[in-house]
Amino acid sequence: MTASDERQRDLIAALDFHVAAGVDLMLDEHPHDRFSEADAPARPMVSTLEPKHSPPLEHSARREPAATALSRESPPRGEAPPQAGTYGQSAAARPGEAAGDARARAKDVTSLGELEALLGGFDGCPLKFTAKNLVFADGNPAAKLMFIGEAPGADEDRVGKPFMGRSGKLLDRMMAAIGLDRTSAYVTNIVPWRPPGNRNPTPQEVAICRPFIERQIELAAPDLIVCLGSPSTQAITGTKDGILKARGRFFPYRVGDREIRVLATLHPAYLLRQPLQKRLAWRDFRTLRAALDGKA
Repeated sequence: MTASDERQRDLIAALDFHVAAGVDLMLDEHPHDRFSEADAPARPMVSTLEPKHSPPLEHSARREPAATALSRESPPRGEAPPQAGTYGQSAAARPGEAAGDARARAKDVTSLGELEALLGGFDGCPLKFTAKNLVFADGNPAAKLMFIGEAPGADEDRVGKPFMGRSGKLLDRMMAAIGLDRTSAYVTNIVPWRPPGNRNPTPQEVAICRPFIERQIELAAPDLIVCLGSPSTQAITGTKDGILKARGRFFPYRVGDREIRVLATLHPAYLLRQPLQKRLAWRDFRTLRAALDGKA
């Protein structure tokens, strides 16, 4: 490997690190050689806020201070620019309005395909503008078992399907241990866009996306739901308990006149960090197998 190849490999590794860490904004649209700029002679600063010989302004027409004007026109550093659409300035500033709009749109959807298309055109969740892809679902939508996680990670965001990385492979092995695979289960998340840096979705982001996952459950109509991790369990069941207390328990979930049983268990990503807890997940999956067989 040449020195040039090694440098290119190091640059790609650095870029991958920043993407995984949630860096989604650049300082400028064009690259700059900062080293040569540091050696260049300093240029005199010229203010462009006021013309050199501007005529005096009447009191009623005086300009605002520059800081005030800029704060009104420019988003804070690190935030995405406002998106044009239903919400005008920023959906993040009005999550209640975005959640209400999501509920109004979701109730008219009659198929999972329509719901996925609706999410593709929905601008109410700020996560959409930092994610690469919508991550809707995977597996068999006609299956009687549905797995619900919290949010996509970097691998899922890149592929556009849930549970595609290391945690997805572990989930596949956990399902295989009780005789299941993705042809016999439907897999999704409560939030369909990756939060920057793989953080947990905020309560506001969950509230905005809740109408969509609720409609997704209605349309898929499973007999059993498995919530993977605390955010999913709390969003779907309404419990305030942490996952270590809620796991292994069944909760009721009402859809019209139907009641769906919801089993809480540990998220595969947590099990990768805490492998000793796999024994608890194994107990939960044995309970799941018994429920699928009508024995629990």
